[in-house]
Amino acid sequence: MATVGGEDNGAVNGGECHDLKSILAADERDFLVRNNGDQVKIADLEGKAVGLYFSASWCPPCRHFTPKLIETYGELSSEGKDFEVVFVSGDRDEDSFNGYFSKMPWLAIPFSDSKARDRLDELFKVEGIPHLVILGARAEVLNEKGVQAVREYGSEGYPFTLEKINKLKEEEEAAKREQTIQTVLVSPSRDYLISNNGNKVSVSELEGKMVCLYFTINGMKPCDEFSLVLAKIYRNLKERGESFEIVMVSLDEEESSFKEGFATMPWLAMPFQDKSCEKLVRYFELRTLPTLVVLGADGKTLHHNIAEIVEEHGEEAWEGYPFSQEKMDLLAEKAKAKLEAQTLESLLVSGELDYVIGKDGIKVPLSELIGKNILLYFSAQWCGPCRAFLPKLIEEYKKIKDKDSAFEVIFISSDEDQNSFEDFFSGMPWLALPFGDERKKSLNRIFKIRGIPSLVAIGPTGKTVTTDARLLLMIHGADAYPFTEERIKALVENKEKTGEERGKTKEGYVCEGDVCRKA
Repeated sequence: MATVGGEDNGAVNGGECHDLKSILAADERDFLVRNNGDQVKIADLEGKAVGLYFSASWCPPCRHFTPKLIETYGELSSEGKDFEVVFVSGDRDEDSFNGYFSKMPWLAIPFSDSKARDRLDELFKVEGIPHLVILGARAEVLNEKGVQAVREYGSEGYPFTLEKINKLKEEEEAAKREQTIQTVLVSPSRDYLISNNGNKVSVSELEGKMVCLYFTINGMKPCDEFSLVLAKIYRNLKERGESFEIVMVSLDEEESSFKEGFATMPWLAMPFQDKSCEKLVRYFELRTLPTLVVLGADGKTLHHNIAEIVEEHGEEAWEGYPFSQEKMDLLAEKAKAKLEAQTLESLLVSGELDYVIGKDGIKVPLSELIGKNILLYFSAQWCGPCRAFLPKLIEEYKKIKDKDSAFEVIFISSDEDQNSFEDFFSGMPWLALPFGDERKKSLNRIFKIRGIPSLVAIGPTGKTVTTDARLLLMIHGADAYPFTEERIKALVENKEKTGEERGKTKEGYVCEGDVCRKA
């Protein structure tokens, strides 16, 4: 089991049959075990569909998937389906096996029979866990990607054959073509949503409204920050009397976290861990969080994700309502005009916050930086790549300073506490925004900072020169200064010209390395 986090793509050829007893038994063992020590004859599994579950307690993706498999197993058992699971442990010791197996309602290969477990690993070419091989009533291989089938469809995917899974996918595609608010939000067991005071709200009350589905996780910083902005937009649109609603689709794993986050939100939500939540993740092909899907008044999908638009425009994103192409174009034009009018003051002045700080917290008025070339350095001490990049930045900073005193760097910290900020900043020869400064949020939004370290170059007029200054600095060093297109173009052309000069040789000679020889 060399890989953690996913099923391998190769394995036994689909449809290959096995003798269940020969692959699960041993010379002196014709039984499997339950977590209470009871023995179950392998012969009792004949005629049943069997899932061979390769997993281990030390594997986080396994621990995450096991509750889903337990839920699916329980539903199939209550429906009277002939389905059994056999746990094939990859644990390193018996105590770990026992602790993990104690939570499982199915059978297992005894931990002591390592030969049988190794033989199954080899037979089914298990290279990643969790891994679930589905065997049919004749012990034929029905599906080698059982984890994906169970994760996406649960008990609805039974008997987990490729034909069944493909049929479900076709039904989903057909449902998208005939999509309504009912088909998206109603399930066989539920036709309502909930408010944060516990009241049930019928999905039918959303008919004819524009609805946004908000996929989020409480406690995830980007989601928490996004929620604050989205709540202001929501209230603004409600005050204007717009026929609009937001439905939160929480992906929280703990109910306490779900309740804590939902308590502060003004909109509706799917109930905690409702089965439809996972279905909607697949249905809308979720790739990132936060995600904000827009459904039109007819229930059809208008936009698969406008979260980036909200992040870019902040509270003003409400002006894009009802998010038609015309409105989106107006927002884009407004953003373009803002960019063209950008100054250092518009970026870094907010009310009485019109300064940055130097060493010992000394305030440096922003007015002293007007007309200079500025690098905004987004970084944090906890970030390994940031710590690795810092010596390079300091080295190039000093070289640029020697050439042009009208140059400065401003550290924008993502540190988690004041002490970390001060410790990290103490090794930097430039300026910084104070720790926890509210201007950081707007800068992150304006420059779409998705990761650190990041380096944004601002020219003497206050306009953005490039958001890729870190890459340019790594390639060209201090020579990249002032990071303009013209400067980089000149550097590239000069390197190409130098390369051509070096490549010129006397006719009839070939140069290799440091030697030129006659051809």
